[in-house]
Amino acid sequence: MVSLAAVSASPALTVSGLGKSYGDVRAVDDLSFHVEPGEVFALLGPNGAGKSTTVEILEGHRSRDAGTVEVLGHDPGTAPGGFRDRIGIVLQEVGVERELTVREALVHYGACYSRRRPVDEVLELVGLDGLGDRRTHRLSGGQKRRIDLALGIIGDPDLLFLDEPTTGFDPSARRQAWEMVDGLRSLGTTIVLTSHYMDEVQALADRVLVIANGRAVAAGTPDELRGSMDRQTAIRARFPIDSEDTVVGLLEGLAGRATVRDGRLDVRTEDPTADLHRLTGWALERGVALDDLEVVRPTLEDVYLDLVGGDPDEGTHG
Repeated sequence: MVSLAAVSASPALTVSGLGKSYGDVRAVDDLSFHVEPGEVFALLGPNGAGKSTTVEILEGHRSRDAGTVEVLGHDPGTAPGGFRDRIGIVLQEVGVERELTVREALVHYGACYSRRRPVDEVLELVGLDGLGDRRTHRLSGGQKRRIDLALGIIGDPDLLFLDEPTTGFDPSARRQAWEMVDGLRSLGTTIVLTSHYMDEVQALADRVLVIANGRAVAAGTPDELRGSMDRQTAIRARFPIDSEDTVVGLLEGLAGRATVRDGRLDVRTEDPTADLHRLTGWALERGVALDDLEVVRPTLEDVYLDLVGGDPDEGTHG
C-alpha cells in the first residue's frame, strides 16, 4: 500500500515517450509511465526488453534519444550533483573490498551522502546486526547480498532502485527483506523494483509495468493484471464419475470446457462466477458431492508468461 503521506504529492518519477536505440536496434520505444511517491513499482520484462536500459536512464547513467524523464523533480541526464544524494541503487552485485569489515564498508559508503542512516540501524534493517565487525570476505553469499541492500539504503534515499534484491536469500531472509521494503515504504521511500520472483512482486508491488520489445504491454496492480486473464480461471473438484464423455454429457452448460483426469474435474472458463453457479446447481439437483471444490485464479507468473512467454527465471533481466 502506498504511504498515506505521499497521496497528494506530485509523481516521484515521470516518463513520457522515452526512446533509446543502439544502432538499428530500438531498445526502448515510446515508453511512458509514472511512479507515485511512497510506491513500490515493479518493472518486469524478458531479456532484451529494454528494462535495464530504462532503469539506467532513470538513474542518470545512460543518455536517451527521445522523450522526457523527470526523477524527483529533475532530468537525470542534467541534474545537479545533489540529485544523486537522494537516490539509492542496489545492483545485482555490488562488490565490496574484501578486507573491510561490514561496519567499515557502510561507514565508507555512507560518507558519500549528506544524510545517512545510523550504521547500527541499517545493520538491523538488513539482518546483519551482530556481524558489523566481520570482514566481508568471510560472509556467506546471502550475507554479502544483504551488504548490497545496506549500501543502497545507508544514504536514506527518497528513491531506491532494487535490482533482484533477494537473489541468494533463503526463504526466511527473503521474508525479512520484504519486511524491510514494507518498512521503507511506510516511511515514504519510493521504490523501483525488478525481480524474477513473481511471488515477491505480488507481495511487494503496488503497481507493475511489463515491457517487451521496448514497449509497455501491460500495466496495473498485481490483482488487476491477474484479473485480465479470467479466461484461464480454473474450477476444480474431485468428481465421482471417471468417464470424461459422461461428464461432458451431463454438464451441458460446460460442454467443451470440462475434463476429468485421475478422478478430478477441471473446468476452464472465461466466466467463473456463472460456471461455478452452473456446476454447483447441477450437483445439487443430482445429489452429487463435489469434494475439494476450488476456484483457482491465474497467478502473476501465469499473466507474465502469457504476455511475454519464456521462463520466468529469465524474465526480468535485460
